[in-house]
Amino acid sequence: MYMQNLTDAQLVKRYISGDEIALEFIIKKHQHKILAFIISKVYDRDVAEDIFQDTFVKVIKTLKGGKYNEEGKFLPWVIRISHNLVIDHFRRNQRMPKFEAKDREFDILEFLSDGTRNAESSMIKEQIHSDLTKMIQLLPDDQREVLVMRLYKDLSFKEIAEVTGVSINTALGRMRYALINLRKLVDQNQIVLTE
Repeated sequence: MYMQNLTDAQLVKRYISGDEIALEFIIKKHQHKILAFIISKVYDRDVAEDIFQDTFVKVIKTLKGGKYNEEGKFLPWVIRISHNLVIDHFRRNQRMPKFEAKDREFDILEFLSDGTRNAESSMIKEQIHSDLTKMIQLLPDDQREVLVMRLYKDLSFKEIAEVTGVSINTALGRMRYALINLRKLVDQNQIVLTE
């Protein structure tokens, strides 16, 4: 089939011009990578497939609405959409996936990886988590986004850079400032992060 030789940009252009088969072809072309990315974040195939469907509903709306700017980066753009929908999924369910701090710089958050607890400890943990979540919401958008992707989604700084469309150094800088600002907010609000 001649469509196999077309680039993503050419397929998108054909779809926008009314060729529905071009969209079907581009979805099949990237389906495995996108679905694997979503599954790696939600750990549930059914949820992942729902998010995959929602991703392409959004892709279609954007393409049909003429809001897509071709930069030769169709796949990273779709991955970014699916990533945002994964975050929305966790927000709707008011839960975040588990994470483990991999760097001593994240000591402020180590309480989240504790083992079994009694009822009192669980209540304290919930309060700490609630307080910390509120503080994270007060961070500037770009810093909060990087912090959530790194700690809650366990994305590498390279992945964060790709998803957000910035350099790795910018992503690292945003994380550094997020942690500095988070520590300041915790101090200013006199939040105790230990039991």
